[in-house]
Amino acid sequence: MTETNGQPLIHARNLVKRFDDFIAVDGIDFDLQRGEAFGFLGPNGAGKTSTMRMIGCVSPVTDGARIFEPSRENIVIYGRYFGLPRKQLTARADELLEFVELTERADDKVEPLSGGMKRRLTIARSLVNDPEILLLDEPTTGLDPQARHVVWDRLYRLKRQGVTLLLTTHYMDEAEQLCDRLVVMDRGKIVAEGSPRELIERYSTREVVELRFDDGSRPDDLSYWTDGLVDRIEALPDRVLLYAEDGDAASHTLHERGLVPESVLVRRSTLEDVFLHLTGRTLIE
Repeated sequence: MTETNGQPLIHARNLVKRFDDFIAVDGIDFDLQRGEAFGFLGPNGAGKTSTMRMIGCVSPVTDGARIFEPSRENIVIYGRYFGLPRKQLTARADELLEFVELTERADDKVEPLSGGMKRRLTIARSLVNDPEILLLDEPTTGLDPQARHVVWDRLYRLKRQGVTLLLTTHYMDEAEQLCDRLVVMDRGKIVAEGSPRELIERYSTREVVELRFDDGSRPDDLSYWTDGLVDRIEALPDRVLLYAEDGDAASHTLHERGLVPESVLVRRSTLEDVFLHLTGRTLIE
């Protein structure tokens, strides 16, 4: 990872973005260190993209301070914008196509490429000037699982090379895979900040028991069965979530107490559980 010397690459304080009477970003603070992957996690409309556009100087800041440390603060798409010679660009293009696994499609037109290939091509374009920082607004939205994992792998390699990544996402698994630190945004505000593991440990339990019931068999009140077993209960339209340190033990005791749902799933806590705890709704709503 690139040496930070304690100085942030981006230092933002009280950033505000307002569209007429609507406040999209409501006075947020954050620092981005060199060489780290930093994410904005939240649902659509949380203010992630508006924040990214202000950082990238695409959209003016309504209020607040945004200070860039690097000499290059904008990531521009095409190498000719930088006055790079054609011979150098040709060699660089071959290198980048190999990096994003598109060498065999080098002579293809862009339009027929799949969504995943186009996304990888976009990443290759953004690297043509060897940038210090990449701004990635929901980089894998709309991609199939295989294409998402290819993009994740390439971004992870860039991070290992010292490139700073700043990304927005509403995919909890993407944030856990890529981000050293992240903030959770909701309705224009930052509601939590930390590493994925820190946020899960702070706002959730080690495991979650998911219960699904047949139509009409779901109890109105689960406290009789869950008393003393779980830290908290979240009742969603399609399932009930029980938060416990030992999900298997809680599930076994529920069965002994006579609660028999249609299905039981024990899993580890995720960032979506964190978001549900902080905002009362899931990331995909």
